[in-house]
Amino acid sequence: MDAELAALAAAGATTLVQQMATETWAQARGRVAAFFARRGGAEPGGAEDELEASRDELTAPGQDEETAADIRSELHDQWRNRLRRTLRADPAAAEELRALLDELAPPSPSGRVGHVYNTISGGEYRGTVIQAGSIGSADLRGGSPEAGQDGGRRTP
Repeated sequence: MDAELAALAAAGATTLVQQMATETWAQARGRVAAFFARRGGAEPGGAEDELEASRDELTAPGQDEETAADIRSELHDQWRNRLRRTLRADPAAAEELRALLDELAPPSPSGRVGHVYNTISGGEYRGTVIQAGSIGSADLRGGSPEAGQDGGRRTP
């Protein structure tokens, strides 16, 4: 199987297992079940039942963290394998799965992902250093806005 499709199946399984523990699970379950029904010839109810059984296993009360992690891992493997089989049988389904994952994935806080690189070299710096992707506003004067630019210190 193409490495790209294998990675897509793994990403799909990760997103699916994450969605099982969210408030929007019912909507996600229906969309994923329909995806499988269009590809596997099964009725949507069959895939929905399997998805719901997975969710019940994942969210069962009384699990310690180690057990919960094991269940998440097993479910991830189960759904990754099912997605891989589906993509192997119908490589054209990759486009639909990508679109579905884009819809189900939680949005990033700023809607974009980026990198920040700061370099300070030479000399000695005793001021404020801020490292961030974006800053809405910042007061770098060291005091309250009412205190003035010298932070409220007065010289005689």
